[in-house]
Amino acid sequence: MTAQKKIYFASDQHLGAPTSEKSKEREKKLVRWLDSVKADAEAIFLLGDLFDFWFEYKTVVPKGFVRVLGKLAEIKDSGIPIYFFVGNHDLWMNDYFEKELNIPVYHEPKEFTFSGKTFLIGHGDGLGPGDYGYKRMKKVFTNPVCKWLFRWLHPDLGVRLAQYFSVKNKLISGEEDVAFLGEEKENLIQYSKQVLTKKHYDYFVFGHRHLPMTLALEKKSEYVNLGDWISYFTYGVFDGEKMQVLPFEVQKKDELV
Repeated sequence: MTAQKKIYFASDQHLGAPTSEKSKEREKKLVRWLDSVKADAEAIFLLGDLFDFWFEYKTVVPKGFVRVLGKLAEIKDSGIPIYFFVGNHDLWMNDYFEKELNIPVYHEPKEFTFSGKTFLIGHGDGLGPGDYGYKRMKKVFTNPVCKWLFRWLHPDLGVRLAQYFSVKNKLISGEEDVAFLGEEKENLIQYSKQVLTKKHYDYFVFGHRHLPMTLALEKKSEYVNLGDWISYFTYGVFDGEKMQVLPFEVQKKDELV
């Protein structure tokens, strides 16, 4: 890492939910955050569910999100690396970000090293024990035949239908995510512990859980969840020595929709 530079992380903005109009203020807030970090950013990691729904037809992408897409293009064009990990709400992302924004897209957790510290970074969906219903559903959604069949729906119908079920399934706030379940019931913590038995990482950084937290693991390792941009508006920052999860422009939950 360059001196005085930092690595930034954010996840789970769910732009577009519950409606495009109601998510627009959250999008503007995300753009303000991107503006605030670009001055000292060594790199920016977006860990999935940037959109509440995203599907790439061969010549069509969902309408909207011009503010954040434009800001990402501006930052990437300025020379700051941006990395994107798909989440469970935007898992149908293919190469649009790579071709239009020159931002690499990852579908699985990936290892990075900064200032001698090793990171395992990903969205976090489907990792760890349990959650078998979602794991089966993800196999269906990512099946090439299922994707091909969905692509035959007209975008006006396909996108609207998918947006409806996306919000209906988990209306952005995710009420079940407001409480810490305990280490033994937190799938991503259990996953991190399992990985540590085979390989050491200094930091495990995930989204998906919607609950900002840091937890010390054995062997001087740390589990980090970035929270979300619905209830918490939190982000991660690594300054070369330590990792923190911090709030950006704290806002009351009842002001969001």
